[in-house]
Amino acid sequence: QVQLVESGGSSVQVGESLKLSCVVSGISVSVECMAWIRQVPGKEREVVARFNTPGGRLEYADSVVGRFTAAQETEKNILTLQMNSLKLEDTAMYVCAAGRWDGGTCPYNSRGFIWKGQGTQVTVSA
Repeated sequence: QVQLVESGGSSVQVGESLKLSCVVSGISVSVECMAWIRQVPGKEREVVARFNTPGGRLEYADSVVGRFTAAQETEKNILTLQMNSLKLEDTAMYVCAAGRWDGGTCPYNSRGFIWKGQGTQVTVSA
C-alpha cells in the first residue's frame, strides 16, 4: 500500500520560510515520479516542483522559481520542500504526489500523479 504523509505546514508571515516534508512508504522515491502540488479551493491544482525523471532534474513553476527548493532523501524515502520568501499567494494546501515511472518524462500536471497525500496547509499573512 502506497502512503504519502506530509508535515510542516503552518501559518507564517510574508517573507518567512517553511520546510515541508513527505514520508513515503510502499514505493521508492528514487525510482518513481515525485512532485509537490498545491491547491487552492476554486483554482486549478499547480505543480510547484517536480523531478523530470526519478532522481533527475528538478523543475519549478514560474511562480516559485528562486524561492522554493525540492529535494529527496533516498535513504529515508522522504521528499522535502524548502520554501523561502513566502508570499500571500503561496497560501495553499501542499500535497506530496507520486506516479509510476514509465521510462519517459514524468507528468507535467497533477492528473498524472496517481498517488497523493492528504496535504499540509500553508497560510501566509501580511
